[in-house]
Amino acid sequence: MAQSNLNLYQLLTATHIAYLHTCHRKLWLFANGIQMEHTSQLVSEGKLIGESSYSDRATKYTELALDGIKIDYYDAKNRIVHEVKKSNKVEYAHIAQVKYYLYILRKNGIEDPQAIIEYPKLRQKESVLWEQGDQEKIENWIKEVQDLITRAECPALDKKPICKSCSYFDFCYIHEV
Repeated sequence: MAQSNLNLYQLLTATHIAYLHTCHRKLWLFANGIQMEHTSQLVSEGKLIGESSYSDRATKYTELALDGIKIDYYDAKNRIVHEVKKSNKVEYAHIAQVKYYLYILRKNGIEDPQAIIEYPKLRQKESVLWEQGDQEKIENWIKEVQDLITRAECPALDKKPICKSCSYFDFCYIHEV
């Protein structure tokens, strides 16, 4: 099932980067066509929060699709990505996702892009800036994603507290008692 000789730059999305920092098994399954997000009520709830929390967003900001990424709310004037998340449970994965957005924006000539991760249910915001060393870090993530998703076998189950709210839970725990 695993693919070889991927043109990763064309196929890689910010979701791959987020899953790298969440669960290697989930990343492998997602990259190899086993996608369970459509079955998850929590994913649907997160989308609803993103769409309903800031009703004027669609008129203020642009949707931007570029090199495998899709940014729902991009403030082109100020070069700011606005990313809405339901919860901060996997905060580092959220930061990695928007850092990847910034990486792609920079590769496409957008100078000094920034990001804000917004958690409307928590009434919190977190600014994410490009830092020295980010390019090398993200290029290492890209290599790590490529290594993981091109393996012939799915990574073993790594039981984590986040598993209970994962859209892949039933898939991963089907044989558990």
